[in-house]
Amino acid sequence: MSADNDLLHPNPWEVLRQFTAARIALGRTGASLPTSELLKFGLAHAQARDAVHQPFISEDLASQLADLGLTSVTVNSAAPERSTYLRRPDLGRKLSPQSREQLCAWPDKQADVLLVIGDGLSSKAVHRQAIPLVAVLLPYLQTLGLSLAPVVLAHQSRVALGDDAGECLQAKAVVILIGERPGLSSPDSLGIYMTWGPNTRRLESERNCISNIRPEGLDYPQAAFKLAWLLEQSFQRGLSGVQLKDESDNPALHGRVSPAYITEIDNSISR
Repeated sequence: MSADNDLLHPNPWEVLRQFTAARIALGRTGASLPTSELLKFGLAHAQARDAVHQPFISEDLASQLADLGLTSVTVNSAAPERSTYLRRPDLGRKLSPQSREQLCAWPDKQADVLLVIGDGLSSKAVHRQAIPLVAVLLPYLQTLGLSLAPVVLAHQSRVALGDDAGECLQAKAVVILIGERPGLSSPDSLGIYMTWGPNTRRLESERNCISNIRPEGLDYPQAAFKLAWLLEQSFQRGLSGVQLKDESDNPALHGRVSPAYITEIDNSISR
């Protein structure tokens, strides 16, 4: 054993580290963290900062969406660039005047669902997780018979921007896939927010949220199933948010969407 290891006092919870990415049972040397853990923390912090500032390359996503048979349109929020976006969250919640005019003039409106993909606080999350999630979601939407508006790719976006876009395109429901605030163990976590009857007067309490979507967290089939269940219930009841609880694990409430469908989708993807 090296001299460095002789100085390390292990934590009795160390056996639990295999079950979580959280920073627990790090051990200590005297009153300080071990050097290796301090270096890992610095790396994780740098990765989180990089995720916030990584450019959002909407052209790549548009190409991948086209491969799935989906059309898309790129828009900008009222925040002109990243530094303003980070200082002024309110500007990220609404479309720029040019983008709003562009969407409001769109010829084909009144689709059932509008998908918005926004960079949010982690473009890394969007680039890694959004397209695989959409690919798993599409069969659910077909099963539910829900029509899709063109996918909106939004730069410098906050969650509420989806309501602005949904109001312009007169969609019955909006779903925004957005990069979540990076954590020190998850710089690439994607969030979903679903709102019935989107408009610029909607409150945060009128949305449903599904978070931590990534292979190490909530995987794509589970996230797509939860979203499909919420959409089905939202269209049946005409509401979303705190009035619509996620009871997708209750077999008594399954309609056209069922857990067995996850296996069916997995099999179709693997083929």
